[in-house]
Order: sequence, then C-alpha cells, then structure tokens
Amino acid sequence: MKYLAQIFECFTDPHMALQLFSRIYANAPIVLCLATFGWGTNTVASRLAVGEVSPMMLIFLRWGLVVIFVFSLHGKEMIKEWPNIRKRLKWVFLMGGFGLSMFNALFYIAAHSTTAVNLGIIQSTMPGMILLGSFFIFGSRINTLQIFGLLMTFIGVVVMVSKGSTENLMLLAFSTGDLLMFIACFFYAGYAIGLKDRPKVSGLVMLGYFAVAAFVMTIPFMVIENAVYGATMPGTKGWLIILYIALIPSFIAQVFFMRGVDLIGSGVAGLYANLVPVFSAITAVMLLGENFSTYHLAAMILVFAGIALFEHQNRQKI
Repeated sequence: MKYLAQIFECFTDPHMALQLFSRIYANAPIVLCLATFGWGTNTVASRLAVGEVSPMMLIFLRWGLVVIFVFSLHGKEMIKEWPNIRKRLKWVFLMGGFGLSMFNALFYIAAHSTTAVNLGIIQSTMPGMILLGSFFIFGSRINTLQIFGLLMTFIGVVVMVSKGSTENLMLLAFSTGDLLMFIACFFYAGYAIGLKDRPKVSGLVMLGYFAVAAFVMTIPFMVIENAVYGATMPGTKGWLIILYIALIPSFIAQVFFMRGVDLIGSGVAGLYANLVPVFSAITAVMLLGENFSTYHLAAMILVFAGIALFEHQNRQKI
C-alpha cells in the first residue's frame, strides 16, 4: 500500500513526478526496456492496421506526425541547432532516411512474402550486427561470457518465434522476404551504431531531424505504392492506430533508445533489441487474446538472463 501511495503521489505532485522521470531517464536498462516495449507494441498495432491503411501510407503518415510532434515541442531548439546539424546533413539523411525509413519499408514489404517465424529469427541477428559493427568501427571489445549472453538472447528469440517446437524450425524455408528483412536489419544496425557519433544536441532535437529525413524518404515509397497498388487512406480507426504508432514506437521509444545508447553504448544497447519479440508476444496475449504458453516463459527467461549476463560483464570491465 505504501508503494501504491507513492505512485499515486507522482501523478498528483509534478515535482515528485519529475524526480521519478529523472531517475528512470538515468537508468539504461529501464529506458531500453521501455523503448523495446514500445517497439513490441508496434507489432500488434501493425496487425490492427491491416485493411485500415496501406503500408507505405502508414509509414508516410507516422513520420509526418513525428515531425509535427517534435517541431511543435522543440521547433525553436531545432532552428537554434541548425548550424551544427547542417555540418552533418549527409549523416542525418543516412540515419533517418535509411536507418529508420528503409527499415520500416523493408520490414513491411518482407512481411508480405515470409513468415512471422522467419522475421523474428532474422531480426534477432541485429544485436550481433551492432556488436560487430561497434567492434570494427569503434574498437568495442566483448569477451567469451558476453558472447554467451548474446547467444542466450538469440536462443530465447528462436524459442519464442518457433513456439518452442523443433518441428517448426525444421520446416523453415527462406525466401526473398527473408533477404529483404536481413537488409532491413543491416540498415537499423547501422543506425544504432551511428548514434554513438551523433552531434552534441538533445535527443528530441536529433529525433526531429531524423524524422524529417525519414519523412522525406517515405515520399517516393508512398508515390510508388499509390501508382502500382493504390494507396488506402485511413478512416477513424486507422488514424487512431497511426497516432499511436507515431507517438509511442516512433517518437517516445526512439528517444529512450538514443538515451540508452548515450548511457551504455550502441553495442550493449543493441542487445536489448531481442526483447522486441518477447514484448510483442506479451502484448498480443494481453490485447489480442492469444494464449500464454510455456515457451513464452522460457524465451523470456533466456532473453533476460542473456542481457543480465552481458550487462554484468560490461560493468566488470568498467
């Protein structure tokens, strides 16, 4: 009851709420778990968006809304930081236009020609890509126990997406969609690695410029979709879904992930990406009425244990 009273007090006392947020924002595991939880809910939101809005139109509108969100809150700061950003325009376009927008586009396209199992397994290679990239570009070192932790998280994802069945794994067949998903992971891994070298500006301002680059990049995708397949404009339900995707996975989760990279580096932060399918499954159980099975629990234990082992070894080196 004491803790419940403290939580309630946070909602009624702005000063206490600010203190709580400051503590959360200074804790890398918490902000990264919140970021990956936001991304995990994106899976359910994307399922709900089927038939409500076409894929490229969804991406176009989500980044357009993020631009509006950030500029309405920090427009003056973005304008003030423009001289610093102008020196890194190519980098900003690569990060936002390719790292964010291309990942989204390829993910949606891949989902039409491969299975959810394949998507989950391929996406779990992303932390390995980030660690390797951090090693070759920034010289980040990892030891044997950290590699073991990485493998544990990978196995956890495999257990999750295969539903704990070796038969499901044996039936895997790879397609063009799998190649597209692998390329998508490569783009996002590059984005995560590149965050370590970002200009000394606030996370919200940086996200604002990334969102502008991502929005510009989605324009040709949306035009092509409209010309080839015909774009589906959202109705009331579609707009609510897009608003959620823009606010949580695309805005708040991205800010938290950038903060996590600032606190512990891209290599370790990237490992948390394996929590996405875990949180996706939990959200699906809660919101879509899917069953919670033993393999869900086993996968969660493996992923969290792998991250804890990796984090422990990382602290030992500091």
